[in-house]
Amino acid sequence: MAKVNVACVQMRSGIRPEANIDAASALIRRAANGGAQLIATPEMTSLLDRKPGAAFAKSTSEDADAALAAFRALAAEVKVWLLIGSLPIRAGGEKCANRSFLISPEGTVVARYDKIHMFDVQLNAGNIYRESDSFASGSEGVVIETPIAKIGMTVCYDVRFPHLYRDLAKAGAEIISVPAAFTRITGEAHWHILLRARAIETGSFIVAPAQAGKHEDGRETFGHSLIVGPWGEVLAEGDVEPGVISASLDLEEVRSARAKIPALAHDRAYRLSGR
Repeated sequence: MAKVNVACVQMRSGIRPEANIDAASALIRRAANGGAQLIATPEMTSLLDRKPGAAFAKSTSEDADAALAAFRALAAEVKVWLLIGSLPIRAGGEKCANRSFLISPEGTVVARYDKIHMFDVQLNAGNIYRESDSFASGSEGVVIETPIAKIGMTVCYDVRFPHLYRDLAKAGAEIISVPAAFTRITGEAHWHILLRARAIETGSFIVAPAQAGKHEDGRETFGHSLIVGPWGEVLAEGDVEPGVISASLDLEEVRSARAKIPALAHDRAYRLSGR
């Protein structure tokens, strides 16, 4: 398919999964009614709760997850490709996987991706994050071919590791998803730059639905969901409130950008030297 209508759902997820499922479903329906063929939601669509142990306590196995079941049914009802940015899914050892799902218009999970890079940082005395305390990192990159596009899957902090995006593009990804819950501090400094850079470096469309605003658990996320073209241009941008942004993507622009700047084909082996 040469052109694809995509939408990002921007959310302010809280500590109650049922409320988050309802909020996401309403926005997904709005996006579907607007003609979107591919709809993406943010990281941790069903739960944002930084209390120690909360992610594990409020999660379950994939087969029993109420959010995944609801979103599979919704995708089949409204007949769209639905990329659920991520859900906490129990992975053993009292940790969860931060798992992204791509669901077909028939309601089938056709791809899943576990976030590889854990957000373990200290921004300042009041902003310390240890994602690896609650989540187990994944180890496999994912590119899935669908009737609408070849889609590469990543999550949030992955965006700071450009080799992953280069590998996805080399594997054929035309659209790369970056569902996120970026902090306000890091978002103000880096969000636009990083996403535009990943688009330019790979000649891919970047679809980045985000969490936004002040959440029940006390955190503050940056919002500004983005859809970026393969030449680095911002095609659509959200603000700091829940809502929907959309754009029509011409996949021929991927081939055009990669033909103009064929950097993906120009890698050379080298060695580092120094003292």
